[in-house]
Amino acid sequence: MLGMIVKEFRQLRRDRRTLALMIVMPAVLLIVLGYAASFDVSSIATVVSGPQATTVAGALRPPFHAVDVAPAQDAAWAHDQLRDGKAVAAVVTGAHPQVLVDGSQLFAARTAVTALASQGHPGGASTPASAPLAGATPQILFNPELKTSYIMIPGLAGLVLVFIGTIITALGVVRERETGTLEQLAVMPIRPRDVFLGKIVPYFVVAAVDLGIVLTIGVSVFGVPFNGSIAVYALGALLFLFATLGTGVVISSVSQNQGQATQLALMTVLPQVLLSGLIFPLGSIAVGVRWISYVFPLTYFTEISRGVMLRDESISGLWLPFACLAGIGFAMLVLATLRFRAYLQPAQGHKRQRPSAPEKATALAGAGERK
Repeated sequence: MLGMIVKEFRQLRRDRRTLALMIVMPAVLLIVLGYAASFDVSSIATVVSGPQATTVAGALRPPFHAVDVAPAQDAAWAHDQLRDGKAVAAVVTGAHPQVLVDGSQLFAARTAVTALASQGHPGGASTPASAPLAGATPQILFNPELKTSYIMIPGLAGLVLVFIGTIITALGVVRERETGTLEQLAVMPIRPRDVFLGKIVPYFVVAAVDLGIVLTIGVSVFGVPFNGSIAVYALGALLFLFATLGTGVVISSVSQNQGQATQLALMTVLPQVLLSGLIFPLGSIAVGVRWISYVFPLTYFTEISRGVMLRDESISGLWLPFACLAGIGFAMLVLATLRFRAYLQPAQGHKRQRPSAPEKATALAGAGERK
């Protein structure tokens, strides 16, 4: 038994990737969760419209802070600002003041409702200038009952694509190396790009089917609305799949076996779950850690999924996450293609070293003459 213990320690010491995963990952998770695991929202972006907008905006008290003041605009403009994700709350001043809250931002909306109840109105009861807002009842938009399923299921749809696109793809490609079929693929009369596309298309189809299943269950069983355009949603899912499938191929190209591929895939998937806004709101994540969120494609797809399904947001209002997702997807596909080409080079080099039929005939003739 002592010999086995010594052997296992030596083997673990040689496997530096597993050792780093066992020692470094808990520390990283502790730091990330320490800064990101918070449902508290300390700042709520607010737009103010109507004739008294300037006065009321100056009287707002925390957690509300004005991001746009438009005295010449009305309630329709305020509604559009919430729909496009430019604010969480909107105050419409006038003869009948209104306070609108974006229910798709669940934790921020709950904080806003609690703050309104405790303050009486966001301007403060002791401020005469904001007296027209006294007694205004907040109107929750896009998620009137503040259901958790309304924000979780659109995000879980992206999580399903992450698992299939990253983990399953990485395992499927690296399996070719373990089973010895990589050389057979390399010596076939097709280009590495064709091999790459041939490997990811089946996973693309399976991921699309799973996405349809998740959305169908979410809408039919949990009652989550799908208010937006299916075409806009499909475009976002397409870009997101390109990014995740490319990530899976890159992981497989630097892994020697399925164990290493699983470890690397989990190291990319787990931070996305924690930092993409799927569980914890981005506004509650510390600035020093929040920048990592904007590197992950799941952050942008979660925003697109919730925006299209709950707020009927158009592609013009979601142009930034679409652009970021397209950039990440293009970069990952280029990197995946280059890595996959390098992945096949050893086998292709072996192919080039094999003599052709004329070369074999010449060699045999030379050997006969020498005899």
